[in-house]
Amino acid sequence: MTSETGLATLALLAVTASFPFYLYGAWIMIDAETVSWNVLTYHLRFVVAGLVLNTVPVVTWMMPRLLDQFGGLSALHAVLGLQAYAMLVFALTGIVRIFQAKHRANLYRDPDADADLDELHENMPSWRSRLRIGVFGYVLFWIAAYGLGVIRYLVQYVL
Repeated sequence: MTSETGLATLALLAVTASFPFYLYGAWIMIDAETVSWNVLTYHLRFVVAGLVLNTVPVVTWMMPRLLDQFGGLSALHAVLGLQAYAMLVFALTGIVRIFQAKHRANLYRDPDADADLDELHENMPSWRSRLRIGVFGYVLFWIAAYGLGVIRYLVQYVL
């Protein structure tokens, strides 16, 4: 196995390993009846681990090689990956505002299962929509970029 193939394999394994972290992080929030500070930080541990496993190979291995390989599948792979991160940034514009509103209302330290989040701020429905659209978009584009990355890996290093 050449060093280029070895690095490609490590990148593929790291990015592949990120997905279960994303899934479990999402499950934590879906399964939680009330999102307390402990639930939020537990969720973030898995999401951040997934982001690190995904982002480190992208920044340290994939991006420096992009211009040398630019064309066809690599261009589409890069566009899909960048779009995934753009959707993540869009989600963060909602997450940050939701966090601020819940923090001001002390709903992380003293959670109230009956609290109506939409009543915490007049823009809360918009922020929650940004969060949902951004997370859904990130996952959709991530899966597309990942699938294309696997195909590129197979074509370039296996076949």
